[in-house]
Amino acid sequence: MSRPTLVLLHGVGLDRTMWEPVAARLADRFTVLTPDLPGHGARPPVADGVALGDLADGVADGIPAGSHLVGFSLGALVAQHLALHRPDLVRTLTSVSSVCRRTPEERASVHARLRTAEADFAASAEASLERWYAGTGVPAASMSRTRATLYANDIGSFLGCYRVFATADAELAPHLGEITVPSLALTGQDDPGSTPGMTHRLAAALPSCRALVVPGARHMLPVERPEEFAGALTTFIGENAHV
Repeated sequence: MSRPTLVLLHGVGLDRTMWEPVAARLADRFTVLTPDLPGHGARPPVADGVALGDLADGVADGIPAGSHLVGFSLGALVAQHLALHRPDLVRTLTSVSSVCRRTPEERASVHARLRTAEADFAASAEASLERWYAGTGVPAASMSRTRATLYANDIGSFLGCYRVFATADAELAPHLGEITVPSLALTGQDDPGSTPGMTHRLAAALPSCRALVVPGARHMLPVERPEEFAGALTTFIGENAHV
């Protein structure tokens, strides 16, 4: 019997390499695919005005039907879009460190971060690293690798994708109830951007979803707690393998 396919979609400004600690722990159970989103990693920069649908379309052809789809941050929004518009591709949906139905205050905060990135990309990158890793105990080499990935971005392409991240939860919000596949929403307890409150909102909005909040973890949950993350994912998929 062939192994089930697990597709892992990274966050804004990152690339497929963020999944390496998790993929190594899952490769004996799944066929693991880690595509770069359009505008990231080895992909060419995206055009001005890129939309969530463009990012989703840019990975859809590489996702086999009936895959277990996992998205992190921006990747979670892409995964939710695919679950809505390409349900044939998605057997289960896992949204990691996902925003959902931002409040006016949360929306103002992400737009302030976008303005910082537009004005000073380096300052934005360093602020992101601080939010993601401060106090986590993640090795310095891992943080340096994330920094190098961020600084390798085409700035215009990054800003276009960040605008999608800042706005697409509002685009998805009216339709979340249409996603009926078994779903898991999880985030770190100490994630200041993709908060536990957002994870509970997402779990409440999706008809077949449960929330999981990891104590003491921050935004980069797959990097900070790969063993715990892989275990939670394996348990969830195992419970829903035959749905």
